Amino acid sequence: MALLLAVAVVACHKEEQAVVGVAQNAVNAEHHAQAAAQAQIPLPTKSMYVDVREPGAWANPFLSVDAATLNLRITLADANPSTMGQGTMLRPEAARRQEIQVRPADLAQALIALPPGAWRYGRVIAVAESPMANPKDRPMVRRNVEAAIQQLNDLGIVVEEWPTR
Repeated sequence: MALLLAVAVVACHKEEQAVVGVAQNAVNAEHHAQAAAQAQIPLPTKSMYVDVREPGAWANPFLSVDAATLNLRITLADANPSTMGQGTMLRPEAARRQEIQVRPADLAQALIALPPGAWRYGRVIAVAESPMANPKDRPMVRRNVEAAIQQLNDLGIVVEEWPTR
């Protein structure tokens, strides 16, 4: 009986080690994916966006924070690699702009999934409180802004908080 108990304990311990190993491999794979995504996106070039004053003119990802969700606006790069005819009537910038609602917990995965062409200024993102938020929800919105900024800093993304100008 004691031998059977000892075998059961050892087997359970080995299964636990296998689960821990799989979880560690998943964490390592996520860190490698983040590092690879950051390696493709250059550091920000402030001279490219220092004069941008309107959220609509911001070419990098723009994060609008609400009490329950985050709205991520991205503008995809023009598929035409030439400089002649870039962004013509057939490929207007507004048609390449997308807005995605993201849960705060999914922000890192959403940003890692963005193509490098969406980061024209480099690894910088604009963050603003949603103008549509209910005034009673402002404290919650501000907490969400601070949490999003923390997540972005952890990812190595520079935050340009609006309106700071």
